[in-house]
Amino acid sequence: MKSLIFTISLLFSYVIVAQTNQQLYAIIDSISEKRIQKDILTLVNFGTRNTFSDTLSNTRGIGAARRWIKSEFETISKTCHNCLNVFYQKDFVSKKGNKRVPHDAWVVNVVAIQKGTKYPNRYIIMSGDIDSRASDTMDYNTDAPGANDNASGMAGTIEAARVLSQYKFESSIIYVGLSGEEQGLFGGAGLAKYAKEKNWDIIGVLNNDMIGNIKGIDGVIDNRTFRIFSEPVAPTETERERTLRRFYGGEVDGISRQLARYIYKTTKTYMPEMNPMMVYRLDRFGRGGHHRPFNDLGYSGIRIMEAHENYTQQHQDIREENGIKYGDVIEHVNFEYAKKLTAINAINLASIASAPPAPMHVAIGGIVQPSVKFKWNKVKGAIGYKIYWRDTTSPTWDYSRYVGNVSEFTLKGIVIDNYFFGIASIGKNGFESVVTFPNKIFKD
Repeated sequence: MKSLIFTISLLFSYVIVAQTNQQLYAIIDSISEKRIQKDILTLVNFGTRNTFSDTLSNTRGIGAARRWIKSEFETISKTCHNCLNVFYQKDFVSKKGNKRVPHDAWVVNVVAIQKGTKYPNRYIIMSGDIDSRASDTMDYNTDAPGANDNASGMAGTIEAARVLSQYKFESSIIYVGLSGEEQGLFGGAGLAKYAKEKNWDIIGVLNNDMIGNIKGIDGVIDNRTFRIFSEPVAPTETERERTLRRFYGGEVDGISRQLARYIYKTTKTYMPEMNPMMVYRLDRFGRGGHHRPFNDLGYSGIRIMEAHENYTQQHQDIREENGIKYGDVIEHVNFEYAKKLTAINAINLASIASAPPAPMHVAIGGIVQPSVKFKWNKVKGAIGYKIYWRDTTSPTWDYSRYVGNVSEFTLKGIVIDNYFFGIASIGKNGFESVVTFPNKIFKD
């Protein structure tokens, strides 16, 4: 009888998991290309969104843009019974000591928080940049439509809020428009500092910067591939942690890299037509984005963007020279592609926010033994755990085993020397946490 009850319970759990995960397909189908196009056009029509442009006009400049974004978040909130807490977060930036700051000003971010039902102080963040720039970053008067860089990312963030606000999640989701990116990542730095002061438990930051271009300067046209930039290890690691890494591995297994792998896996599962390209670098060569200030404070953060950039359409005054049309104008944006990358963000936000917390403490053992052993802390809300492993040269978690609701396990016949390992928590709804790479060693 007990065996029958267990079997029925297990089958019931499988049905619930299947039903719940179908929500991700519904989310994909709900993302609107037309709404994204409309929002990009609205942002472009503000003329310039340079962080130091007009703040008083209702039709031109950064002030009008951020007020419109705030009003959009507030409108979205009304449709979900005021489920979003919408506010400005700002920091004062001085011209003194800042080469890219033409005059003193407030750098203002627009934040919308959708509180989680179970873990309200755990946050997964999607960001886009409000600001744009002309050829001269100090020029805050010349038209700088910034259609792709970064009205596309900002429009995607607003669209994700529209769709996901119709659902409830265990953890909180933040949708944010950041300012001051072109002058030195000021908006991200301000919000990261704010998060630290408020003791936010940030699961990760999905920074969307340029998600609408499919025609690269290299001549490639590609509407399916996108890049996920992530740094290998946290810059806040201690000297002891660095030393241990030499002997136990983990050079490519920091928290941001695990977030990148999570996005890769979710995309391949639910949107297999897309080609996620994990790039083992903080950002483009020698360049930066708004996830970096969060990384600097020890938070997990990645950048999602198009695979093939076109530099004639970035940071350029609108003009034509030698038959080449320069400028970041709306004609260059592929709205269907922006929709796809917005959907990728949305399903990852939903999946992470639906999952229990990842184990904080994962210990690994099995040195000079024929099997590898694990011990980890149990997580409230998890009904079980999954061990992942991969070849040391593989970029993705290729093997896994569900081990149930236990806090230790031995993988027999697998030698610790030949693989990297990690542990994920599983919720009763079937959603998994980001993988935790072992952070302790034990011997027995």
